[in-house]
Amino acid sequence: MIADAPLVLGIETSCDETGIGIVRGRRLLSNRIASSMDEHARYGGVVPEVAARAHLEALVPTIEAAVAEAGVELDDLDAVAVTIGPGLAGALMVGVGAAKALAVALGKPLYAVNHLVGHVGADLLTPDADDIEYPTVALLVSGGHTSLLLVRDLVDDVALLGETIDDAAGEAFDKVARVLGLPYPGGPEIDRAALGGDPAAIRFPRGLTLPKDLERHRYDFSFSGLKTAVARWVEKREADGVPVPVADVAASFREAVVDVLVSKAIAACHDTGVPRLLLGGGVVANARLRTVAAERAAAAGIALRIPPLDLCTDNGAMIAVLAAERLRAGHPGSALDAAADSTLPVTAIQVP
Repeated sequence: MIADAPLVLGIETSCDETGIGIVRGRRLLSNRIASSMDEHARYGGVVPEVAARAHLEALVPTIEAAVAEAGVELDDLDAVAVTIGPGLAGALMVGVGAAKALAVALGKPLYAVNHLVGHVGADLLTPDADDIEYPTVALLVSGGHTSLLLVRDLVDDVALLGETIDDAAGEAFDKVARVLGLPYPGGPEIDRAALGGDPAAIRFPRGLTLPKDLERHRYDFSFSGLKTAVARWVEKREADGVPVPVADVAASFREAVVDVLVSKAIAACHDTGVPRLLLGGGVVANARLRTVAAERAAAAGIALRIPPLDLCTDNGAMIAVLAAERLRAGHPGSALDAAADSTLPVTAIQVP
């Protein structure tokens, strides 16, 4: 019989980070990440084939390091969990194949779970935090995803309120960083460049916020037009032979992104009558996003939760804890013929 706090190893390979995490129930035992970011930096963005090969090389040593850090044996596991989607198809297949092999070799159940829902579950690993109160609105912002979710129950009931219709916020940061001559990845570079800038210096557009857009896309996001507006503004300055105020551009661009993200999240809380907001995803590391979200949530009487920053980026621990919650709730494991799904809907918390 499995204990109330199952021991689960989670594998996350949806993009460019090989994440292996081990949890005992909601207690984090290890969280190891091997990133291939440096390999992608030369191309200015993630190259799927490079990511897949990097996962192949990193999986075994990262699993070994996580097991050693946790102080457990693989035979002690109650289950093996893996991100089945959404994400880059080739990268997902590496992790799914490894998880299946490990589950079969150990005779343990396989839990193939949703990457985005895992970001919500990461909050359960926050030390000394109260349980998540349901329902809650979740804003997930990463390099490949920008989504608003209504989480009625992490294990059984997650609904999509809205998502990006073009570039995700993280992609926009990377592209604008390139326009400004800043290195990849763009998020932290824009954050640093914006430190000395004026966020009100340039009024860049806020996508899908006009009344006509809100009728159809109240909770959806669009950052492609913003990215283009920044590029055109910079190009005009350069064509006129005028120096580009990088700090002001970075700060103004960041403010436009943050304004849209937080405004739509707060609106979702109001419209659904849910006074709770949870942030997740790697872009949550952006200092301005956390500050503005805290200010506006407090002003609106909304309780804000943000997992530890090392659990906001893609990681195996969030996948392990989601599977542990499913296991504790009595859900069986997934079939061994479960296939990676790059467009897995958020409503599919686990693939049967």
